Amino acid sequence: MSPTFVLVHGAFANSFSFAPLQAELALLGHRSAAVDLPGHGFEATYPAAYQAPQDGAALATTPGSIKGVTLADNAARVIEVLERARRNGPVVLVGHSRGGITLTAVGNARPDLVDRIVYVSAWAPVDLPVGDYYAEPEMASVDAAALAGALAADPAAVGLLRSNFRTAEPAVLAGLKEAFLADGTDDEFRVFLNSFQPDENLDVGSSADRARADTWGTIPRTYVRLSADTSIPPAMQDRMIREGDVLTPGNPYDVHTLESSHLMWLVRPRAAAELLAGLTVGEPAAAD
Repeated sequence: MSPTFVLVHGAFANSFSFAPLQAELALLGHRSAAVDLPGHGFEATYPAAYQAPQDGAALATTPGSIKGVTLADNAARVIEVLERARRNGPVVLVGHSRGGITLTAVGNARPDLVDRIVYVSAWAPVDLPVGDYYAEPEMASVDAAALAGALAADPAAVGLLRSNFRTAEPAVLAGLKEAFLADGTDDEFRVFLNSFQPDENLDVGSSADRARADTWGTIPRTYVRLSADTSIPPAMQDRMIREGDVLTPGNPYDVHTLESSHLMWLVRPRAAAELLAGLTVGEPAAAD
């Protein structure tokens, strides 16, 4: 039976970014459901100060709906969707970037709802909490200045991460393009940037949210490497894979690679859809 693909977005994103991928999956005969995590999509806050002309002072202080949202809230949202999707047959749970943290939390809590778990250049913490990986050597090449330059509020003051993706600062825009979509056109980059929402929650989990062998480790799993990703470099993606394989050597990752930056696989998603459609459900697939 054809599976339902449940898609989980990354930071500052939402279900809308999966629309082109869902179209390709549909054309291949597959069902999919893109999840908006709490405070995302139509639950997001877009302050009036975010519109033009922007009001930087108000943007720095306006409350946001995502304040207080936790990793547990994210996992609960996905579990609710999985419970409904599972009524129609097998489920493949796919997560990108920061969405991988939620995938791991779901796998720890409800492995019975997932027939295959797929990380696409996503965080899959095993040895460390996600926040600690940023200080590791594999992340040394990441230029954090772009996101820092887009920061529009003090996280401690507003209780969330707020970025101004509508900035007109050339240096910030150039840094964001290099981080997210260096292999895309300027128009593709601006289109994707305008799909981002300004707010993201602060909770990236703790040591208690790392992958567990007895639950998460029982689910057949795939890691899709993005070879040109500068946000989560291939070296860190490979570390995620190694750590998972050491945790459960009897159930290693099925590893694939797409030639893509952090976002290009969503901008031009045909290859990704074909890769996902070719995965087996219930047992490891052959790596390419």
